[in-house]
Amino acid sequence: MNRAEMLNATESVLKTAGFQVSEKCSARPSCFCLAARKGAQLALLKVQPDLGNISQKDASELKTISSCFLGTPLFVSEKTREKPLEDDTVYTRYNVYAVTPKTLEDVVSRRMFPLMEAGPGGCFVQLDGDAVRNRRQKLGLSVGKLAEQLGISRRTLYGYERGMAKASVSAAYNLEWILGIPVVKPIDIFQAVPSDTGFFAAAKRVFVKNRFLRIVLKRMAQCHFNVAPTMRAPFDFIAQSPESQLNIIGGVTCTEERDLDQRTNEILSISDIVKAQPMFVTDGKLVPNNDIPLIRSEELNKIKQPEDLIARL
Repeated sequence: MNRAEMLNATESVLKTAGFQVSEKCSARPSCFCLAARKGAQLALLKVQPDLGNISQKDASELKTISSCFLGTPLFVSEKTREKPLEDDTVYTRYNVYAVTPKTLEDVVSRRMFPLMEAGPGGCFVQLDGDAVRNRRQKLGLSVGKLAEQLGISRRTLYGYERGMAKASVSAAYNLEWILGIPVVKPIDIFQAVPSDTGFFAAAKRVFVKNRFLRIVLKRMAQCHFNVAPTMRAPFDFIAQSPESQLNIIGGVTCTEERDLDQRTNEILSISDIVKAQPMFVTDGKLVPNNDIPLIRSEELNKIKQPEDLIARL
């Protein structure tokens, strides 16, 4: 499949599985293509046929944006550098999980989570350390005796039981054979990323080319918002109000922007998925032709406190 076909297929799979899915991000280059939610489960997905073509910058920003909304960053790909990706296996690109379209469908439609994770030395599995230790003790096996039967060191077995080491597929198979119980933990590809509070502090060091956006960011900070720009997203900034726990995703005027209405529609759609308040700040030269909450620059200049801005949205 080409990228457009993969993107359509991914959207269809998610909707069929009961996910609420945002509009596709197409107005400008973005680190993610879709936002999807089902209950408390939130994911920001980047669909790219060749996993090797995803840049570190995109991966980093995708992780950061996901963490702000307690969501999961996820890549959907079919190959890496012309080598096909295996189904039922989780890959990693710049510390972001990547799966095939088939694996994604199995997870969201059938609750069949993958067991194997691909790494530089082959495929590995994560063991349920508590289950291994409890079963070993129930069978009356010492660490040394079980390690001997498995042909591994006691240190390695300690690592398995404490969840500090991954096991090869063959080691996991032998362990299950000896203990007589399943010991491999499924991989939850939708595990939420912890909130990155350092994101807003680091954002102060980011150079923003758009002069109007720099003004908006400064003004929002003066209004006691935590605020940071985004480089590769439909929206231009994320703001958080520490007191009200409100998240805002906002856009600003970009000179001679051709797809302004499409981009603001994407902001509206994404905000609904990530449970954030959308807004657009305009200098009066370009005004979106849709229902996005609009703040003019002169209004923003008059705002002193977060609640003043929130009341206008």
